[in-house]
Amino acid sequence: MTTEIEKAPTADVAPDRGLTPKEARRRAIAERVLYGAAGTWAAAGPVSDVPWWAHGAVVLTGALTARRVWKQSDADDGTDLLLSAYRSLPVLGWSGSYTAGLLSPVLHYPNGWPMLAAGAWTLGMMLATPWTRSRGLRRAIEHEVARQPEQSEDQALVPVEAPPPTTFDGHIKAMWAASPATGETWLENIRQGHPDRPDFEALVLAPAGQAVPGSVTERAVAAVFDVPEACVNISGVDGHGPGRLHMRIAPSEMHAKATEHGLKRLWEQKVSAPGGAAPGMELVDYRLDKAAGTLRMRVAAADGQLISVPRLKLARALQIDDPELLMIETDGLAHAVVTFYREHPLLNIRQATAEDLTMGADGRISIGLRHDGRPFKMPLYDPEMGALTDLAVGAMGSGKSVFLLTVLIAERLSGVISLVADAQSGMSLPEANGRVRHFGAGLAAMAATLGGACAVADYREKVSAANGWGSFVLNDPWRLVNVTLDEINLAIGEHAICPPEFSKWIVAMIARIQQTGRKFGCGLRFAGQSIHVADLGDAEKIRANAKQGTVWMGRVNSSMTQSMATDMVDDGTDITPIRRFFGSISEELEAAWDGKETPPGPITAGMAWGLQGGRATLMRVFKALKRNKTYPHLISLFESAPEIPGFSPEEDEIFKTVYADALLAAEALLTPSQDDEEEGGKAKKGKKGMPQLSGSGSFPAPPKTLRDLVLDALADGDPHRVRDVRAAVGVGTEGGPSSGSVDNTLSKLAETGRIVRVGHGTWALASRD
Repeated sequence: MTTEIEKAPTADVAPDRGLTPKEARRRAIAERVLYGAAGTWAAAGPVSDVPWWAHGAVVLTGALTARRVWKQSDADDGTDLLLSAYRSLPVLGWSGSYTAGLLSPVLHYPNGWPMLAAGAWTLGMMLATPWTRSRGLRRAIEHEVARQPEQSEDQALVPVEAPPPTTFDGHIKAMWAASPATGETWLENIRQGHPDRPDFEALVLAPAGQAVPGSVTERAVAAVFDVPEACVNISGVDGHGPGRLHMRIAPSEMHAKATEHGLKRLWEQKVSAPGGAAPGMELVDYRLDKAAGTLRMRVAAADGQLISVPRLKLARALQIDDPELLMIETDGLAHAVVTFYREHPLLNIRQATAEDLTMGADGRISIGLRHDGRPFKMPLYDPEMGALTDLAVGAMGSGKSVFLLTVLIAERLSGVISLVADAQSGMSLPEANGRVRHFGAGLAAMAATLGGACAVADYREKVSAANGWGSFVLNDPWRLVNVTLDEINLAIGEHAICPPEFSKWIVAMIARIQQTGRKFGCGLRFAGQSIHVADLGDAEKIRANAKQGTVWMGRVNSSMTQSMATDMVDDGTDITPIRRFFGSISEELEAAWDGKETPPGPITAGMAWGLQGGRATLMRVFKALKRNKTYPHLISLFESAPEIPGFSPEEDEIFKTVYADALLAAEALLTPSQDDEEEGGKAKKGKKGMPQLSGSGSFPAPPKTLRDLVLDALADGDPHRVRDVRAAVGVGTEGGPSSGSVDNTLSKLAETGRIVRVGHGTWALASRD
């Protein structure tokens, strides 16, 4: 069958084979006669009274010849450049000596010097005869002849040592010409299949009227190019005789087929077979990139099965020493992509740029890189859904703060209003302080920030209802607002360091924004060392919204990894914990066996599982280097946007007013109550009461403490039994206090004189005259 390369145009005659001795003598004589005439004109012409155009023609001829040689220097073929320069010597020398004669009066050269130069040129050219000898030069270069037998001056074709070939075609032709098995044949139409592979095909041509010799066999060709004989294929060319053959050399293709056969056999035996690591999971295709050190395989589940490729089991079956070098992504149905790396793909990562962090029309930014080198995209909002909910979980040193700072930079660059509250007194995100619209430090500020956000959401809800708007459109008329709550685990959950009433208030405001904030452009972002969705109020809504947004799950110290995966991932990805340091597990095991210690590798800060839309991807946040306890590169990215996005005037006034009110309420909840003290035998009021709120804007009211609830139950002045007080404060209800807590509160109130016992198990307010 005729291939494309066989159809390519080729010369119908043999290439330049040199001159016969008789032709060489005749050509040399004619060339020397021409040099004599030209030398005479070069000596006499400059001093003769001839028209100016005659002088100009000689000078112009030299200039054009020099220009041609200069342009030839850009060509890839060194042979053509050498020949062009060699053949241009007579013209350049002649024009140069003539030009020197024209300039001698101007430059005050000694008399007779131009004629001497013309004579020297004439004698040199007659001896060299470069035009005649150039035919031999081409033959010597093309066939790599180091030296030829000495011949007479008229007959010799000057042997010239050829420069080493610099192109793929040049190497192939040189190897072919150097082999005695190829005879007088040569190669044409060499076509390389891929620039990174040695596979190629070419045409073998014999001199006109001759056949390609029988010595050109697959075995001989394999020896010429030092490749296995099995990868050589020689065939005739349709429509041509035995003087033309098609040759194909494909060592890489042969190796790939052998690798594919071995890989498929290993997969069938260890993975897809019954009892294997993943029964029924079939290897469909693979791509091996030796330069990048990656092997990527496409896997499909058998009919009637869902895709299931356990990471650790697959690593064990395929004898992968370090499971960190094995990455798996699935569609949750029938297909998966399994990638093996020579070294960890996220070991080295670049810094972020403003282009990475500028939001596109789809609402997404590039927050880091995936394990396969592609950008990891994170939405700041969804054009269809509106505002989103994000979760960021990571232990100390996991890179959580860098992740949050990078997102806040993206919000500023993209015109998004950032309301930030750091429960750890502002220590987690100091670079954001003063570089976002609002930054609150401490637990009280976190509650006040949520209160202000609730008030802005209420305002937008009223305006939207009045105008009949049912969804949020970016910047029409409002900007997107995202509330970032860092170290949220200090305010809610089992690790909270605040009164239960304060935690309930935080959860109530979170639930308020979750209810309708999405429609009004008010999003939430929670960050902490361990976050349980159930602690955040409306767990189902947060779980659903987080699937639309992003869950960044770095290295954690608790067993919540699997539970988070169960809540947020439904594609079957086997999420494994992230280690603190990069390094080979197998090397550490060998060191343990030998009783040695291995130094820790680079820290994995910034590496995390990115959970989006029910899928999990291993990624790493863009690198940030800390200097003098801050991140200067992140600060410069913050300040690359000259303006900080802010509220409209109406929203700004609402947020400021309600924030001030909520801050007073939060501080009152967090401040221990001052019970009445006895002074001079008389009771003195010392209790710090709940502040009066201004009433501007709205947010869920702070809950009362158990002490206040007990006093409210006895507020009518009548005696009440303990069981009635317990019922009144909610004992036995979901989230209500325990009976023991109520009894302790009654005892403390009695000690301070606020209530008195009026009978067995009966209490009443003390008389306060």
